[in-house]
Amino acid sequence: MQGRQLGKAGPFVSTLGLGCMGMSGMYGPADRAESIATIRTALDAGITLLDTGDFYGMGHNELLIAEALKGRARDRALVSVKFGALRDPAGGWLGFDARPAAVKTYLAYSLQRLGVDHIDIYRPARLDPNVPIEETIGAIADMVKAGKVRHIGLSEVGSQTIRRAANVHPICDLQIEYSLISRGIEDGILATCRELGIGITAYGVLSRGLISGHWQKDAVGQGDFRALSPRFQDENVDRNLALVEALSKVAQARRASVAQIAIAWVAAQGSDIVPLVGARRRDRLAEALGAVDIALTADDLAAIERAVPKGAAAGERYAAAQMAHLDSEKAH
Repeated sequence: MQGRQLGKAGPFVSTLGLGCMGMSGMYGPADRAESIATIRTALDAGITLLDTGDFYGMGHNELLIAEALKGRARDRALVSVKFGALRDPAGGWLGFDARPAAVKTYLAYSLQRLGVDHIDIYRPARLDPNVPIEETIGAIADMVKAGKVRHIGLSEVGSQTIRRAANVHPICDLQIEYSLISRGIEDGILATCRELGIGITAYGVLSRGLISGHWQKDAVGQGDFRALSPRFQDENVDRNLALVEALSKVAQARRASVAQIAIAWVAAQGSDIVPLVGARRRDRLAEALGAVDIALTADDLAAIERAVPKGAAAGERYAAAQMAHLDSEKAH
């Protein structure tokens, strides 16, 4: 496994990271033993970056990662944690809280659940509209000084917020959705990050499985948040699956899977971008790892662009209520 520098202020990480959210119920039931085996297999394959959120399964995901890391050297895994999302006992979403006292409380609980003495990258999951970003980043910076956090990241914020945050403390990376059908980052945010030397960890590289080549219409089960996702709705899903069919022809020409081409495309957009793959099973992980060996040519990239032109996706990437929380989607 090759590696990439995650921003000028960040750590050296594996070319791919493992996004662990789906192991805690967001896509319907997950197999605990298989999830742990997948994390361990990823680490054995050279993946060093594990991404989670303290609100994934209301702490379940962090406890899962802790179990997977038992018996392994702490420095073999770089753990990235998002915080700030408020949830109720039924799993509903109540908003965000990024006040300094809340930041330090979240961190204390994450350290305990993960069974570690520091978090490698700590980031607010969204911008709290009621708290200046400077206060939130300042609180994390206090924890950097205390040795409880190594690096500070951001998630789903726009250029203005990125600049304000970077004025308080060096930012190693911005975590944001980036895929063949989610390319909003290209309209200014990516340029801002590059100007400031901030890396990108790209999630949703397969658009929640939609462009994986494995998705079938009407495959949403109980407890799967994709049931509410606009891109999976009846009026949109057929158009989006037509894009996948076009992409499959490019994949066939390269003797690769659709998922591998989609992951390789994100990785090819710059050495400062680290795709996060959300594999929940070892077979899906093995497929994703195959993308590392695919070097896309200029002809490949042109063919991919023809198959899936920018802006071709039908539907927003989140439902309206969630879109409203995305500082990255607002005009700056």
